[in-house]
Amino acid sequence: MRNYIKYLFLSFGILISSVANAANSETVIQTDVHWNKQAIKPIHIEHPQITMLRITIPAGEKLAMHKHPILNIGYLTKGELTVRSETGDILILKPGDPIVELVDIWHYGESTGSEDAEIVVTYVGDKEDSLSIIKE
Repeated sequence: MRNYIKYLFLSFGILISSVANAANSETVIQTDVHWNKQAIKPIHIEHPQITMLRITIPAGEKLAMHKHPILNIGYLTKGELTVRSETGDILILKPGDPIVELVDIWHYGESTGSEDAEIVVTYVGDKEDSLSIIKE
């Protein structure tokens, strides 16, 4: 019986090791600049809050000109998204592409593909901060 238990623990250990080794990771993005190549400024957050949104932009739709007062990153899951800044910078995202969004720079996104664009965006800021500010 003792050998049987020992065998079970050994088999379980091999199984766990195999499962752990089956995990895989890939760096999607690691950067110190926004998509327009401007450096990410240091941030101080007194009351941290993280928000993750899944945003769907219907094909052919254009978002209002806006800016973000806080750092955020996104990942396009489907469709095509073209992002334009008021300074003329343009970024075209395809499914699987990441974006380090602009902070305090007016810009907008447009779903330029034949299907709805879907992007998952994570915002990191203070609890009091807005995620976006629409330009009037």
